[in-house]
Amino acid sequence: MSESESDDVRRQVLLWRLLGRVFDAEEQPALEAGSMAVVQERGLPAALLDPGVSVDTVVQRFPELEPEFRDPLADGDDGDRVRRTALVSKLLLNAFSTGSGNVSAEQLAAWQRDAEWLRAALGACAGGGPGQGNTAGAGTGTGERGAGDGSPATGLRRPTPGRGEGGGAGQGFEVNEDELKRILGDLEGDLVSRMRLREVLADPALARQLTPSMSLVEQLLRDKHNLSGVALANAKSLIRRYVDEVADVLKSRVEQTSAGKIDRSVPPKRVFRNLDLDRTIWKNLVNYNPEDQRLYVDQLFYKHTARRTTPARLIVVVDQSGSMVDSMVNCTILASIFAGLPKVDVHLIAYDTRAIDLTAWVNDPFEVLLRTNLGGGNDGPVAMAMARPKISDPRNTAMVWISDFYEFDRSRPLLDGIKAVHGAGVKFIPVGSVNSSGAQMVEPWFRQRFKEMGTPVISGRIDKLVFELKNFLG
Repeated sequence: MSESESDDVRRQVLLWRLLGRVFDAEEQPALEAGSMAVVQERGLPAALLDPGVSVDTVVQRFPELEPEFRDPLADGDDGDRVRRTALVSKLLLNAFSTGSGNVSAEQLAAWQRDAEWLRAALGACAGGGPGQGNTAGAGTGTGERGAGDGSPATGLRRPTPGRGEGGGAGQGFEVNEDELKRILGDLEGDLVSRMRLREVLADPALARQLTPSMSLVEQLLRDKHNLSGVALANAKSLIRRYVDEVADVLKSRVEQTSAGKIDRSVPPKRVFRNLDLDRTIWKNLVNYNPEDQRLYVDQLFYKHTARRTTPARLIVVVDQSGSMVDSMVNCTILASIFAGLPKVDVHLIAYDTRAIDLTAWVNDPFEVLLRTNLGGGNDGPVAMAMARPKISDPRNTAMVWISDFYEFDRSRPLLDGIKAVHGAGVKFIPVGSVNSSGAQMVEPWFRQRFKEMGTPVISGRIDKLVFELKNFLG
């Protein structure tokens, strides 16, 4: 067997051992022994194989390894590929082998630092140079919602002039910035869900490193009544950061929304900006003179621009039971955006087994979320009893009802109330959920009844709800 073939076998041993440790906590003796032999042969410390030893600790004990951790592909194809695989395996092992059971604040902080080592290495491999990768990532507080253009922002693959592309660990791979943020964000969310969150919130430095996410916001909302002092302030800061990030995304989706339908009973103002040029030309074509090739206009036509003065009333009813957390967060933010439009009167109601009128705070989704109590059952009739008195002009009212419609009362009396408001002329919009993925779960019986009413449950994607509301508003 040639030296190159032997090195390929060594690398395969390291990579199979990495996969085994990430997906199965139980050690495989043969892979462990083989990997230990490989790292010792290359003069590397055994700590590279221990996920319990952080990269910071390894670098502190063996400072000569720091440049290689920061840029694993610094030597290109001329470097020791087995050594490189061992170092990259350490970065991946510490980021992805998160174990199970309870997590302490110290463990979370250590993982965040290890994730930052991985992010920096990927950024360097993308050509940013050691320590100069893109700064967005785990522990940076930039959040998970980003537009991204899908370009390869990071990856273990670097072009080598005159030699094609050098392979990284294994055969090389690419991962863009959004994918990396999502993956590390999901891992961090899992760790946060397994730790004593109050301990983290009590430490301002550690709390600032948390990446706001839907799962984290859900935990904060569930535990907010047990927080006080510094912990409560940090929790509010995290919720505010997440709300602001989501609001920035949603605002761009409802921009240019017109408020109110054109009122054609009001004569158009005869000013130049209202001139309907296409209609004017069409109506005056009979006056075209072919001899001098000129169109003589004897009548001008103008566009109607006046809109109805009666505000469009939008009643948003949100199921705040445990299965609808995404919808609760997204819809409170969306309601606040529509409430900021002219001539739109927005009312917001949240319910589980009780209903609460949140209209007074509809312009501030952060305050709305602090006043919600996630969890409990579904008692739709209670919410309908609160919503119906808000209908003063049915044909100028839209009622958006976001729920999975798994009602507490199996006789389903909610349907009678829905049929009543729909029959009165209210535009009723049932929504299974409102999230980024579009996933939704709706009680089949209600789904069929809505279809028969001519008001089918719309997709769970928030873009679909925005489209429906924009159509209603004009």
